[in-house]
Amino acid sequence: MKNQKNRPFSSIVSKMRQWINRLLKNSHDHYFCFLPSPTGTLSALFFNRLFSGIFMGGEQTDIVKNIPDDAIVIYTTKYKSRFEFLFSHTRFRELRLPVPKLAFDSDIYIWQPLSRIFRICLAYLDELVRRRRIPDPYRNDYYQRELLTSGCAMLTLVEKKGFYRRFVKERTDPLACLIEMQNRIDRPIYLVPQLMFFGKKPLPAVPNLVDMFFGTAQHPGIVRKTVTLTRYPGKIFVELSQPMNLRQWLSRSVHSEKPLEHQALRLRRQLLLQHNRHRQSITGPVLKSSEELKESILTNDRLQTFIKKHARSRQEPIYKIRKKADGYLDEIAARYSPAMVRIMSSVVGWIVNSMFDGAVIDKAGLARVKAMSMNGPLILIPCHKSHIDYLILSYILHNNNMPCPHVAAGKNLSFWPLGPLFRGAGAFFLRRTFRGAVLYTRVFSAYIHKLLEEGFNIELFIEGGRSRTGKLLMPKLGLISILLDCCRNGACENMAFVPVYIGYDRIVEEQAYVHEVEGGKKEDENLSQILRARRFLKKRYGKIYINFHTPITIKDLLADNSLPLDRLPQKEVNALCRNIGWRVINAIDKQTVVTPHGLVSAAILSISKPRFTKEELMETVGTYLTFATAQNAKLADTIILNPDGAMEYAIDRFLSRKWLEKTSGDKDLSEDRAGFTANISKRALLEFYKNNCISYFVPAAFTALAILKTDAFQFSAAELHTEYHFFQDLFKYEFAFDLERPPVHYVRKTIKSFIDDAILMPHPTIPDSYQITSSGYRKLKLFAAFLKPYFQSYRVVLHFFKTNRKEKLDTKDRLKKIQTLGHQMLKNKEIDLVESISKVNYANGLSYFSTNGIKNHENEARIAHFETLIQTYLNLLGP
Repeated sequence: MKNQKNRPFSSIVSKMRQWINRLLKNSHDHYFCFLPSPTGTLSALFFNRLFSGIFMGGEQTDIVKNIPDDAIVIYTTKYKSRFEFLFSHTRFRELRLPVPKLAFDSDIYIWQPLSRIFRICLAYLDELVRRRRIPDPYRNDYYQRELLTSGCAMLTLVEKKGFYRRFVKERTDPLACLIEMQNRIDRPIYLVPQLMFFGKKPLPAVPNLVDMFFGTAQHPGIVRKTVTLTRYPGKIFVELSQPMNLRQWLSRSVHSEKPLEHQALRLRRQLLLQHNRHRQSITGPVLKSSEELKESILTNDRLQTFIKKHARSRQEPIYKIRKKADGYLDEIAARYSPAMVRIMSSVVGWIVNSMFDGAVIDKAGLARVKAMSMNGPLILIPCHKSHIDYLILSYILHNNNMPCPHVAAGKNLSFWPLGPLFRGAGAFFLRRTFRGAVLYTRVFSAYIHKLLEEGFNIELFIEGGRSRTGKLLMPKLGLISILLDCCRNGACENMAFVPVYIGYDRIVEEQAYVHEVEGGKKEDENLSQILRARRFLKKRYGKIYINFHTPITIKDLLADNSLPLDRLPQKEVNALCRNIGWRVINAIDKQTVVTPHGLVSAAILSISKPRFTKEELMETVGTYLTFATAQNAKLADTIILNPDGAMEYAIDRFLSRKWLEKTSGDKDLSEDRAGFTANISKRALLEFYKNNCISYFVPAAFTALAILKTDAFQFSAAELHTEYHFFQDLFKYEFAFDLERPPVHYVRKTIKSFIDDAILMPHPTIPDSYQITSSGYRKLKLFAAFLKPYFQSYRVVLHFFKTNRKEKLDTKDRLKKIQTLGHQMLKNKEIDLVESISKVNYANGLSYFSTNGIKNHENEARIAHFETLIQTYLNLLGP
């Protein structure tokens, strides 16, 4: 009877199950962790509108697009955030990227379609009734099946109860699930860290009340997210970090031999480390107060030991030495303030937009630099041609989601009111020389050590000061040496030196530079200069060009060395320091941008005739442009788009500024028919802009002059090597040479370019021999003409040694006398180039001849030897 009574109930349950199965379409794979693509236009419009203000750069999408098409993509976030999941679910569809529909260990309730919610509830109900348990997507391999179908998901690394579930309740780790899946399938799994930023401010060492109540900018609460999204959507941006190929990661022996639980733990740690480093590469390290940093620096064991020793050696009370150290640190240290960085960014943006026609930025190079910043502090080393350099690089980095570096600036810039502003934006100040200042040197080194230890990027100018000649100055290695010592003492495991080229169509300080090069006194920076600088805001100075060379890391430089940096002998450390200095200078040279102003200036100065036509000028420009293109030189975008138009524009600018003038009888003629002449008073300015791109033409100038020296229309390449090597030695203080490549490399490379431009032709029967073509001789003289100002400058220096009888003259007095002598020789027509009267050239000539046996007038034989050589070359170059 009892069984008969239960039969109707069992029948009802059976029918209910059949009905549920039909509704569930015979599948129980219905979970809230899956969100299908929106089918209704209303929800799609809502999400598109909600996330429209969030920025995601094109370079971010390229990261995912480079992943193989058959790969399974897992986006990882540090903290659980349905907001980030919904953003990716919406925006990635628009960008045609893999769209995450699946969220590991996360339930999406509100935005599910009603029919789907109904099915999920029925599936849960059926599982409870039949098996007395809640459905688990891990138990029936739902995650793996869905990933094989959709190919994309999102996974959280840190969750409030996630660790408790994994560690105490022994629930399945989603990373362990992915590892097991990767071991079973052929398709690769890529883990892509995704970071959403609600601002670029660094995390403070002590959270304020807003952070305590509403969450930090790195991990905001719902209120802070909502306010930022509605009021300041421009502050929110998303970045993707470099993908991790899970199959490759598992194949490494350090991982493959470990148990599954250990593999998952290591994988989580590595992903978290990548998240944290990527975030720090944008916001910078935790920002401590100036007082905390000062106490940490001055109480450092090494500095304290030195202070005690220094006090004993000078027989002074230790409190006086400590007081000096405290004062030195105040003199040096930056007062980094995110608020000041934002203010300075707005000011610099206004200045740049007012004075320049925009900036051309090497985005690919910047992306490489940004990726490298995740491995350690960056040492940014730009060339230095203008005061704008201090501002523009920090401005570019800030606008491209990187922290502003701490900038090494000369103490001359610490004057009020700029000093406090620069300190707030990250500038720290140093003296021009550390000579005799032992305590100051130690405090400065301790400060640099602390910056590296905290993880700050540093910007320094390896040339020491601004170049007044337009070309790179020889490297000053003091700061590089301090950085290496800090690295040896454990401030950081690795650092990357980043050579940066910053160039301009025109520079603001051009008149001041000409004044100084011609022997005038440099005016100290002060408030009156700022007030006078207002007139510059009314002028236009063309474009700014910023290129980034591939970073040079300490580990890469020491890859072939058996000893780590901290165990290297001091002699080898000094050699490494010199190696870095010259590598950086050469790297900046390779990033130099050839501009229309530079090419036209070079052409004007190289034409030997006092009067020339526009056709002759354009032909000379074309010769230089052909060679620069053959050398894979970096050309300004205006040259790439319209070479003739760019040169025409530069010529028009030179005419309007009276750098180039029509000859007196041709002023009424059109430009195409008129004759031109270079304004003598502006030749020094033309020399500056010519020197901006001279590094590309130095090998051609050396090779061309060596060919002319053979005094024959047929020669062999081997005949040129000795001469080329001599030029490298003679001008070693003028130009930076890549000494890893011998003269034979540059000679062969240049000869190939000369053959391509029909300057030379290979001999038909004799190997490695060449003949000068009918038009080639004139072009060889055009290339060799780059060296003529330097030969004339060195001739003046030799004449000084020959005629000066005063023994005791310091360098400044010597240069003044040489400058006077140069003007006198120009007046007497012993030299003919105004641009050869250069204090910088004279100083370099003094350095070269002093190291080659010429100290004074008594070294007559050496003076006569070099005079003969230089006169020979000047005769070849012609009048």
